[in-house]
Amino acid sequence: MTRKDLEQDWLRLTRDVLPGLAAVRGWPIRFDHCFQRVALDAVFGGVWYDHVKERPAYRSIPTDRQAEAVSIAKGFAAGTLDLPAYNARSLAWRRARKAAEGQA
Repeated sequence: MTRKDLEQDWLRLTRDVLPGLAAVRGWPIRFDHCFQRVALDAVFGGVWYDHVKERPAYRSIPTDRQAEAVSIAKGFAAGTLDLPAYNARSLAWRRARKAAEGQA
C-alpha cells in the first residue's frame, strides 16, 4: 500500500466511517480529530504530539506508523478494537502529561 493510499484510508476512516458509527455504537467521541487523537496516541504509546512536531501528523509520521494508525482505525470500525478503552487510555496519558507540566 502506498503512502497516498494510507493517507486516503486514514481520512476516509476518521472523517467518514468512524464518525458515522459513533452514535450507533454509543461511542464517547464523534469528531474526526478525536478519532485521530485516539489512534495516533495508541501508535506512539502516549500523547502523539510529543513525538510528531509537524502538522498534520498523518502527513509527517513515518509510513510504518501511518500504517499502524490506519490498522487501529480499521479495528475500531470492525469492532475488533475497543474504542472506548483506547479513548480512556488516550485521555489518561493527556491528564498525566498535563499534571507533569504543572509540576515542572
